[in-house]
Amino acid sequence: MNDLPLSPARSPCNTPQQGGPARLSAMNDTDTIVINSLVKTYEEGKIQALRGIDLRVKKGEFLAVMGPSGCGKSTLLSLIGALEPPTSGKIIVEGTPLDEVKDLDRFRSLSVGFIFQAFFLLPILTALENIQITMFDTIASPLQRRRRAEELLRLVGLEDRMHQLPTKMSGGERQRVAIARSLANNPRIILADEPTGNLDSKTSESIISLLKRINQESGTTLLVVTHDAYVASHAHRIVRLFDGKVVPD
Repeated sequence: MNDLPLSPARSPCNTPQQGGPARLSAMNDTDTIVINSLVKTYEEGKIQALRGIDLRVKKGEFLAVMGPSGCGKSTLLSLIGALEPPTSGKIIVEGTPLDEVKDLDRFRSLSVGFIFQAFFLLPILTALENIQITMFDTIASPLQRRRRAEELLRLVGLEDRMHQLPTKMSGGERQRVAIARSLANNPRIILADEPTGNLDSKTSESIISLLKRINQESGTTLLVVTHDAYVASHAHRIVRLFDGKVVPD
């Protein structure tokens, strides 16, 4: 298994500070995600979560998605991560439309790392064990999984908490474990849904600094859904949603 590539990052995009809607063409060499006319409805169309989203995300970009509660931010992230299918439209990740991916479980396991506001750590497993779970579908041996998990916990500053249960850890520590877990399989894309939503301001700052470091040093594409202007201010670009649509500048 490869180590986390903490080497100089691929150049992030130097695009304008905000994002706006535009009908998109095919993916080019600088894109990692292309979204065309994305629609998501629930309850047989009665609830329209997304209403025709068009968006490009460049390789190595740190993109913040902002908007009020219920505007479709988390839905957009879950569709990009293939946690649920769109009602219509197209999502292309690294040149492959998601509706053509035969093994979505493998895609989610190896290509995308997820970070959630609620952490979703298994309470009966230690920090070290929680990270190793995500590597069970890989060819890594038990020793390789353990060493990788130890390496990642050192990366996030929790080398002295490896054998601690989540219930014995602070919110910031649990989020650091969640970040380490998201990196376990060297994903090229990290999707973070309100990663600082349950944390105090000091801890939030440390989490954002860690995510920025990962983005800058490994070139990992980072999408962060947030309502926090401080968090969004660290991104290369901000896309704003309102009522399921991208708001033009």
